[in-house]
Amino acid sequence: MSVRNLKVKTAYCGTAYHGFQRQENAVSVQNILEDRLSRLTASEVKIQGCSRTDTGVHANEYFFSFTTEHPIPCNNIIRGMNSLLPADIAVLDCEEVPMDFHARYSCKGKEYIYKILNRAVRDPFLDGLALHYSYELDIEKMNRAGKYIEGTHDFLCFCGALGIKENTVRTVSLCETRRDGDIVTLTVRGDGFLYNMVRIIAGTLIYVSEGRISPDELPEIIESRDRERAGVTAKPCGLYLNRVFYD
Repeated sequence: MSVRNLKVKTAYCGTAYHGFQRQENAVSVQNILEDRLSRLTASEVKIQGCSRTDTGVHANEYFFSFTTEHPIPCNNIIRGMNSLLPADIAVLDCEEVPMDFHARYSCKGKEYIYKILNRAVRDPFLDGLALHYSYELDIEKMNRAGKYIEGTHDFLCFCGALGIKENTVRTVSLCETRRDGDIVTLTVRGDGFLYNMVRIIAGTLIYVSEGRISPDELPEIIESRDRERAGVTAKPCGLYLNRVFYD
């Protein structure tokens, strides 16, 4: 049998999982997907994910790839996986791709959103799905600050300690905050992201709204490369991998 390379599009609610990446002593999204794919194909399957996501983080669009000799059609993978998966993970699409495709290394960029329930009273139906913030957010100030984040910069000040790498330069093409009723959504799009980068950006923009940081301080904070000068790391519940870009 010839080897096939398959690209699979999924979505998941991350509340019950210790992130996407395979864990030895905890349940991750990858653990679940590999287990169900192995059952479906009656062979051991190891998948390559497009990104790591932390405990409690969600994905509206997430891709993984894997190779198999099994002849199962893509449509049957979609149907079969969705019959085996728990309700908080879904397979949305599947296609055969060239053998040199890799879900992570072939990715050209990603878009994250951070959702905030911005009203005095929490919503039990959004528990674990959005950050509850009770004071009115100043969207205009947050967008002024966001414009300074756009562009190519060394984003070390927006990187969690566990993710510090030799190269912390990234290009952000969009950093925009919008309100729709009680829901405020931060959208950040770029060629790549550092550990906790979007959550720290979200926390920093909340500080801007509160007046702890001026919007015009952002260039100096970025230039400083000092994590202590940026805002807190916002909780994971509001973060979603929203789109993944390939050629």
